[in-house]
Amino acid sequence: MCEANAYLLKPEGKKLMVMENVYSVKPEQEKILLENIFGEQKLLDAEILQISLMEHKIILKPKTS
Repeated sequence: MCEANAYLLKPEGKKLMVMENVYSVKPEQEKILLENIFGEQKLLDAEILQISLMEHKIILKPKTS
């Protein structure tokens, strides 16, 4: 399987899981749209920090104003 888990990096350095089984990551309206295998979607005001295909992780960081 090719799915990954998406995490939001918090200011203190901790990672908060925001979605499991993500198969699609798209830029939309200057945000990031995540979609998982169950059809759930999340639109986050974040930017991609790292994608690790080997670890099946997507690390996002909140956008700064």
